[in-house]
Amino acid sequence: MTATPPGQPAIRDQLITHLQELELLTPKNFEAVSAPAAVVELQARHHGFDDLVQRAQLILADVAGRRGDIAEQGRVAKAVTLWAEQHGDDVLLARGHRLQAIFYRRLGDGAQALAHAVTGFQHAEHLPERLRCSQLITLALLLDLNGQYQEAERRFGEALLIAEKNDDPDQALTVINNMAFTAYENEDVGTANDLARQMRTIAADHGIRLDGLYLDTLARIAIMQERYADAEATLQPVLDDPEGPLLSEGDSLPECLLTLVEVYQGTGRPDLAGQTLDWAGEVCDQRGLAGIAARVHRARAEWYAGAGRFQEAYEEYRLFHARSEALHSAEREARAYAMQAVFEAEEARRESERFEALAYQDALTGLFNRRYADERLAAAVAAARRSGEPLSVAVIDADHFKRINDQLTHAAGDAVLRELGALLNRFVTGSEIAARLGGEEFLLLLPGVGVTAAQHRCETLVTMVRTTDWSPLTGTLPVTVSVGVATHVDGTVTPDTLIARADRSLYAAKHAGRDRVMAEATLAG
Repeated sequence: MTATPPGQPAIRDQLITHLQELELLTPKNFEAVSAPAAVVELQARHHGFDDLVQRAQLILADVAGRRGDIAEQGRVAKAVTLWAEQHGDDVLLARGHRLQAIFYRRLGDGAQALAHAVTGFQHAEHLPERLRCSQLITLALLLDLNGQYQEAERRFGEALLIAEKNDDPDQALTVINNMAFTAYENEDVGTANDLARQMRTIAADHGIRLDGLYLDTLARIAIMQERYADAEATLQPVLDDPEGPLLSEGDSLPECLLTLVEVYQGTGRPDLAGQTLDWAGEVCDQRGLAGIAARVHRARAEWYAGAGRFQEAYEEYRLFHARSEALHSAEREARAYAMQAVFEAEEARRESERFEALAYQDALTGLFNRRYADERLAAAVAAARRSGEPLSVAVIDADHFKRINDQLTHAAGDAVLRELGALLNRFVTGSEIAARLGGEEFLLLLPGVGVTAAQHRCETLVTMVRTTDWSPLTGTLPVTVSVGVATHVDGTVTPDTLIARADRSLYAAKHAGRDRVMAEATLAG
């Protein structure tokens, strides 16, 4: 075993801490995490921390999705999740499925998004609590999107408890803002007001300036109750500093401006509403926000209609429908492109698995090969030492195989080996593994099986071989096997010593007349 270089565990812990900070920062300021995440990826790659490389790539994919590149987001999320499945990495499975949930939500597939959110949360048990909280938020949002309102409320509540337990006001605000917006959409005035008060209290107690998206939620709750003055006052910081840090998300400013339009319309100030619509339209055009731009055209059409300017209202409706259709077309293309990217990732995985299978497969018999047997035996020995359960191995050798090759042909010998491989493949069940070690020698791996049970199991195999009709392949020459069994019960053992002990038992079976099983006395270690 290669010794771990000095300092590596400390470096790994530092990178994990940095990744966790970036994962928590992404929802608040995704532009600030891109460069640091790329640096962490390079450092992790340099030190050979493949799982941390994958984790950094998830952060970069999340940023790509927030910038509008949902195809890249979906492709990376799928690829990382598949890597995590192959390596049994729960952290990556949780984060990868969560990002896939966000990906499918952006594609408009709420059911698929919820399925990934649920799977991600199932793997989130050992995540740090603050990251587990983000998993809960995603799950709750998608439960709400799929109409499971009570379950969504329960999950939001669990997320809030975690945020409060860790004294994390920023994460608490994220949870409460989502809960408040959900209450607003469901027209639950009482709950919405209560949550709005909680948001303001947390912000005041911790000196946090609420950003544009939070202010927009509070303003909408006020408008729902025709409290226009409160809504306008809530959004005043947006007017005071429209390029400031409160509006870091690209769509925050136009969203707030559209809400202000409702305020101005509701308070009889159509001129301000018109000016604000013009401003919102300019911002959307500058930032390429096609979806919000379409809504601006619709709001402007309604504004013109309210002023009795019906021809202009008609023209705005035409623009609204044209931009909506262009948006839908672009969304359809984006969905197709994104799904193609995911499909290609899936195809790449299948191709990789196919080549991996070939690398572990014996070409003649179709059984696992020596390389796979060595890897699985090492893993099984380690598992047996941890669990204290027995582990048996059996080395199987075809009796007088040289005689078959000499008296018949090597082609006949190959046919016998193929049939032995097929017989072994049918014989193994559950966690048992059969492999060809080379030539006419095979290995049977029997996890959790003690020496007596292993001997009886192998005697059944010997009988199966003896009673098989071999005449179509060998004529009158019989085909039998000898088997040597070794069992590890406790103490220390290595794969090599266990195989060596099984080989000694095999030699004893050969010496005793072949066509039989010999199992060593159970030895500790």
